[in-house]
Amino acid sequence: MHIVISNTIEAPIYLQIVNQIKAAVLSGELREGEGLPSIRGLAAALKISVITTKRAYEELEKEGFIFSRAGKGSYVAAVSKGFAEQSRQKEVLEHLQEAVRLAKLMGVKKEEVQALLTSCYQEEER
Repeated sequence: MHIVISNTIEAPIYLQIVNQIKAAVLSGELREGEGLPSIRGLAAALKISVITTKRAYEELEKEGFIFSRAGKGSYVAAVSKGFAEQSRQKEVLEHLQEAVRLAKLMGVKKEEVQALLTSCYQEEER
């Protein structure tokens, strides 16, 4: 698992960690029962505060993506197909809502947004 932290985007660091681990779980890169780096180990590797890493792990646990065992570490939780699909759709929906908000703000019509989305899909399929 490779986590990249960027100081140039608006998302807080803990949320960047959460989103990248969630994506790795949903894509199958991280599998059920697989161990995650320790909170201290990840903090050291990313050169961030242990508190930030702890917050990310707590959020992931609250959302059901990981579980922790005292003294043993944190592990990827079992994610049902329904839960995984619902999580993927929620993530995409949040980004689409932001895109729609931006499009409206810039005066871009719905049809233009739909055409852009179709174009993006076609570009990705190449």
